[in-house]
Amino acid sequence: MKLLTTRDAAERLGISVQRIHALIKGQRLPAQKMGRDYLIAAADLKLVKDRKPGRPRTRTRLKTEKTKTWGPRTTE
Repeated sequence: MKLLTTRDAAERLGISVQRIHALIKGQRLPAQKMGRDYLIAAADLKLVKDRKPGRPRTRTRLKTEKTKTWGPRTTE
């Protein structure tokens, strides 16, 4: 089993090290803590490789986006 550092995993996935830490914290990417660093099995990268980019939309955000108006407010 080949183990990768967070930096190596980030390079392979094309994302930032901070995003790797967020995936670990969110329990979407298994990792072992060794001292102050995390080690990730290379085979586990496939668990997050095909994830959707960006933040998922919520019902509240969808509702507020529909009611947004652009431009100056009128008080008629």
